Parts: sequence; structure tokens; C-alpha cells
Amino acid sequence: MGNPNVGKSVVFSRLTGANVIASNYPGTTVDFSKGKMRLDGEHVEIIDAPGTYSLEPTNKAEEVALEMLKEADVVINVVNATNLERNLYSTLELLERDIPVVIALNIWDETQHLGIHIDKKELEKILGVPVVPTVALTGEGIKELVSQIKNAKTNDKIKSTSEEGRWVEIGSIIKKVEQLEHRHHSIKDIISDLTIKPITGLPIAVGIVFFAFWLVRLIGENLIAYVFDPIFYNLYLPLIENLSEWIGGPGLVHTLLIGEYGKEIVFEESLGMLTTGLYVPIAMVMPYIMAFYFMLSILEDTGYMPRLATLVDNIFHKLGMHGHGIVPVFLGLGCNVPGALSTRTLETRKQRFISATLLAIAVPCMAQTAMVFGILGPYGMYYIGLVFLTLAILYIIMGLILNRVVKGESPEIFLEIPPYRRPSFKTILKKTWMRVRWFLKEAIPFLFLGVVAINLLYYVGFLGWLGDVLSPVMYGLFGLPGDASIAMVVGFLRKDLAVGMLIPLGMSPLQLVVAATMLTVYFPCVATFVVLLRELGIKDMIKSVAIMVSTAAVVGFILRIILLGW
Repeated sequence: MGNPNVGKSVVFSRLTGANVIASNYPGTTVDFSKGKMRLDGEHVEIIDAPGTYSLEPTNKAEEVALEMLKEADVVINVVNATNLERNLYSTLELLERDIPVVIALNIWDETQHLGIHIDKKELEKILGVPVVPTVALTGEGIKELVSQIKNAKTNDKIKSTSEEGRWVEIGSIIKKVEQLEHRHHSIKDIISDLTIKPITGLPIAVGIVFFAFWLVRLIGENLIAYVFDPIFYNLYLPLIENLSEWIGGPGLVHTLLIGEYGKEIVFEESLGMLTTGLYVPIAMVMPYIMAFYFMLSILEDTGYMPRLATLVDNIFHKLGMHGHGIVPVFLGLGCNVPGALSTRTLETRKQRFISATLLAIAVPCMAQTAMVFGILGPYGMYYIGLVFLTLAILYIIMGLILNRVVKGESPEIFLEIPPYRRPSFKTILKKTWMRVRWFLKEAIPFLFLGVVAINLLYYVGFLGWLGDVLSPVMYGLFGLPGDASIAMVVGFLRKDLAVGMLIPLGMSPLQLVVAATMLTVYFPCVATFVVLLRELGIKDMIKSVAIMVSTAAVVGFILRIILLGW
């Protein structure tokens, strides 16, 4: 247990290795990680509880952390040594309870750089429990931490008191154990100052975000061109062609497995389970997912994300949230499901509703982004830019409107800014792999389900009928062919697959811009819908869906007039 941004998850990673399970806490959408460790010859379970500043919970994550504490045998309390005063509050709350505690005094190396001297032995004496200095990123102190777990203690001398009483006690402790000395600013200090002050931090933030996504695109495109496409088209395609010959003719089996019989097998368009069903998630989407989560892990582990949240705090307050609202946006750009889950860290119903609704409306997941690049990339970055510029403007406008319309409070942000750290390449790769593995586990079943459903609906003629029925509406209001309505229906199952279905319709680049934008706005995919339903509740979800659908219609109509004419 520990405050957010203290290296708690890195300590957990050091203790548990690679065999980690991430899941939701029963009855909630709050996720946590658990793993196994050998301790004195026995296998024990280690749980990484959600970060909490206090045992008096202010959000769902802190409520879950408190529930987990009731079941714990021993608590490893991870404390940021560079901000001891702030971190000791939750430590004292833990010691007031009858549970053995051992303290990991993490980021110990940084105290030397900052001129902070902590008397570890005196702190151990005052708190009455083992205190172990650690540097989780490099593994320093982890072995001693493990050896001290069996010496974890309770402290009967620390009694339950008020919030004021704890701060008085903390002040007394800090005077006895901590000394500060003057030191000159290092290059890292200068960088830290430049990236947190608005006048310099905001332009730097824009540059970092653009560079990150440029790198994601570069890595993703090269993985597709030089790794995945050669595997699918040079090695896998002959196997599929042989299977097509073995099946021997048209029919439901061939349509479901490979696609329509007699047509050239094109992985992006065939819509078979073994063609499009595998190619889209693995060869078109996963390369961008891998690149995105790799970059996100770097931004998290260097300590930049809390700075970004602080920088955009004023902007997000105008949208009905605070700076932490940037987190669902960033996570949603990878996959909307973890983005939706992260809205729980916002304190009030108003903040969570606005964040979730804006996420569903204007934040395309990396899978959908990959498809947008795929269908518009051949026409140039201008058309791709139109889609994302429209979504960015829409996010701001809808946020301003919802802030005025939705009742409730939007409190201030209270976020600890950790020092910049050199990230561990091994930890970054592990976090990236865990997230990619989660994506494959969640995405492929839904994509297979979507491909099967689409093929069956095509086979029985329903989608063709639907296209004919909706054709006047699609063309009259949005300037799109009637078959584009089929993609809109499919978008409920998988947005990326729906975007890919626009390719065979022979639309102009500007029509593709209108269709791709509407697909992002009108409804989340079914996986995100289920999470948002659990997160918001039925009543708020109905309101959110009404906002999405009406916004999509208005945006599609406006884009039609601006881009296509009347």
C-alpha cells in the first residue's frame, strides 16, 4: 500500500516477477494486480492495492484499498523518501490499526540528489516497525525488504487520533529524522521546472505528445510493413488459399472462415474469421497498440504524467473535470476500456459522467486510429488531420456544454509530483507486454464475434436490406452511400472493423473523413459500453448514449455541409 506515484507498482513488480494477474475487485470496476512470491520456502500472495493518500476514502479506488486492508496479513507500506512528510500520514493511519507493517522507504537514491538526509534508524525507532531504504527501479534494498517481511510489527504506542493530531505528530517526527542542505540546481531540476511551469510546460507538453504519437505511428507502420505483412502475405496466405480449395465451393462455412468464395483473398476486406478476424487485430492493430503502450509506460515511469495532469488542470476545469481527466484520454487513446475504468479516480459523479461521455464521443482507441491511418493514409496527412482536429474541437465544445448542463461539483486536484526518474527498460517491456496481452485477450473474442455476426447478417441478406432502407438518410443527411450504415451497425461490435468496412465502398477522401468521424462519435464499442454501464449506472448511461447519438448526427450533418456541400 502507499500513495500514488511512489513506485509502489515497481516494488510489486520486483517482488512478484512476471506471473501477475490483473483483475477487477469483486462488485466494482476497480482493477488491481496480484502475484506470487517465495518467502521462507512458502508461496505467498502479494496484492498491489490501488494508491491511496488516506484510509478515509474519497473515491472508489481508495474504498477498495481499505477493503483489501481488512484481509491483509502483512502490509508493505511504500513511502516516497523525497516527500516523507506527505507520505507519513497514511503510514500513521496504518500503524493505528492492528496489522503488521514493514516500510519500504523508496526512491532513496533521489534523497541524496535533493540534499535530503533521513535518519533511518531513528525513524525505525519512532515508528516501531522495520524501515528499509529501497530503489525499486534498480532493485536496491529489495532483498533486505523481503528478509524484513517476517519482522513486520504492529505498534501499540500509536493510538488513533484526529487529522490535526496526525499532522502534529508528523511534524515532530520530521524534526527528529530529516535534515535538508542547500544544493545547486542540477540539469534535471531545470528540466523539472521548465516542464511544470505553464509558460514553458504547455508548449513542451504539446511537443512531447506530438512526438510520442509520431513515434507510435513510425513504430507501428514499420512493424506492419517489415514484420506482420510479410508473415501474413508470404507465409499465411498460401495456407488459407489451400484451405479455400479444400472447402471446394461457396457456402456458409467458406464465408465464415475465409470470406466470399471466388473473390481474391484480401485480409483487410474478406471478413472471414481466419482472414480479417486474425489480420485486423494482429497485423493492423497490435503493432500500434504495442508502440502506444511502450510510449505510455515511458511517460508514466519517468514521472511525466502527473506533470501533464497539473499543466492541463485549468483547461480541464473548464470542461467540468480537473487535471486528472487527462488520464482517461491517454489510456483511451490506447483502448477505451481502460480509459473508461480510469474515470473512477475522479471524485464526483459530475466529473465521471463528463469524462466518460467525452471519452466515448471524441477519443478514438488505437485500434480505430490505426484503421483511420489505414484508410486515409494513402490520400495524405491532411485528411487524417481533419478527423482528429474535428474530434479535438468536439471534445472541448462538448466539455464546455456539459460543464454548464450537468449538475454537481468539480473539486480541485490534489496530485503529488514525483521527481523525474530514469525508467527501467525491463519494467517498461513488462508493463507493455501485460497491456498488449490484455488487449489480445479482450479484443480478439469480440472481433471474432463481430466477424461471425457480420458474415451471418450478410449471408441472410439483412445488411443489404438495412443499407437499402437507410440509404436515403445516409446520403440525404450525411452525403454517404447507404452501405455506410452497415459500418455504423458493425461499429457497436468493433469500431476498428467498422472503419475497415468503409474501404470497399469507393468513397472519396472527404466522405471517408465524414464517415470515420461519425463512427468515433456515435457510440462506443460493446466492450466499452459494458464498462461504462457498470461505471455510470443505467440512468446516466442512457443520458450519455442520447448525447452521443445526437452529437454524431449534428457533427455528421455539419461536416457534410462544410466538406461535401449541400
